[in-house]
Amino acid sequence: MPAGANSSLLNDILLSSTKQSFDVRSTITYHLPVCLSYIAFAILAIRPGTRALRIALWPLVALLAFRAATCVDLSNGNPRNAWFNVEFALAMFCVGTRTLEWTFVKEPLKRHYRPANSTPSIVMDALDLTANLRGIGWNWSKSIYVPPETRPTSSQTVFCVYIFVSILIRAFICGALHVAVRAFSPETFIVLSGGTIFDASLPPLIRYVRSSIISVVAALGMFSNMQLGYDVFTMIGVAVFRQEPAQWPPVFQVPWLATSLRDFWSRRWHQFFKHTYVILGGRPLSFIFGRAGYIFGAFLASGIFHNVVVIMLNDNVEMWCMLFSFGMMATGIILEDVFTSLTGHKVGGWKGWLWTMAWLLMWGSLMMDGFARAGMFAGSNALDGASPARAVVERYVFAFDNWLHTFA
Repeated sequence: MPAGANSSLLNDILLSSTKQSFDVRSTITYHLPVCLSYIAFAILAIRPGTRALRIALWPLVALLAFRAATCVDLSNGNPRNAWFNVEFALAMFCVGTRTLEWTFVKEPLKRHYRPANSTPSIVMDALDLTANLRGIGWNWSKSIYVPPETRPTSSQTVFCVYIFVSILIRAFICGALHVAVRAFSPETFIVLSGGTIFDASLPPLIRYVRSSIISVVAALGMFSNMQLGYDVFTMIGVAVFRQEPAQWPPVFQVPWLATSLRDFWSRRWHQFFKHTYVILGGRPLSFIFGRAGYIFGAFLASGIFHNVVVIMLNDNVEMWCMLFSFGMMATGIILEDVFTSLTGHKVGGWKGWLWTMAWLLMWGSLMMDGFARAGMFAGSNALDGASPARAVVERYVFAFDNWLHTFA
């Protein structure tokens, strides 16, 4: 079967209009079983002597996750809300991969940090495990880097006020940046079929200056959107469930100040899925190719993960755009290791910063082009629609883009 047919089949399964509407009945029938089985599996993972049972039950959990992702249409027939299906399918993918990882652990997963005055509870530990992507406070997350705390944590009240203000600011920024990206090319970026960020009508130099600007704005928008989502969940965890701020440490560490690719990907960018990528790709390939296999395997898993996002939005986008882009990130880290072995110096300083930003911009533009051609920027966004800066942002972006075309 040709590759295009495979992606078309995947798209039909995930976005088919024959899927059931999202309502109370579909939630009870499809979503509730996978949620309960996910929690039950987490309980088994922290209990001793359950490995054989986990191995036997994992196919059922994976089947329930696949069933939930493919049988319910969270967009309720609105193509512009298809992103809800994508996000939920990725969540079900995480359920499948995380439970697969828990299936083969030999020793029970252990929680080595608990909030003050909390009573040990296997159910609460299981709930924390299911929602804790980075493994904060768990023994399996020793290799996950946690950025240093820069927010006020002396008082929960002050912390919540800080997070609330952060939510308001980031919501405004998300809306403004989304408007800015779409304003560069309304005829392509606001339609579901999408379009490239590389304008063929411009000379090569101006074309790539323009695509670089779009890539930077889109990347900042994604950063702000993820940080906004994390702030919202942080507020819920601390204000509603009375968790400690230490249970919600920072997720980013000023990524634009990275002085090497290794610094960017292992410390400054978010680490939500690092453990999953390492388990699925890094460790298997390390057995064959050593350290280089570990690096390429982890980025290969990340490339596949991001390619699933693209295919679910638009199956006409080539698979290579994500795999090649993330593969080049791995190549860059290998080159840094070679430089260190030859010179005895690590990549860093202002030269390291220039190298890092140039490499990220070069291959990151291909990632953003894949997202743009998949129609990701066309998704409806309540934040940009309500943004008070919309008219101002659109006017200046239109003027700048017209100037680029006139200058060319």
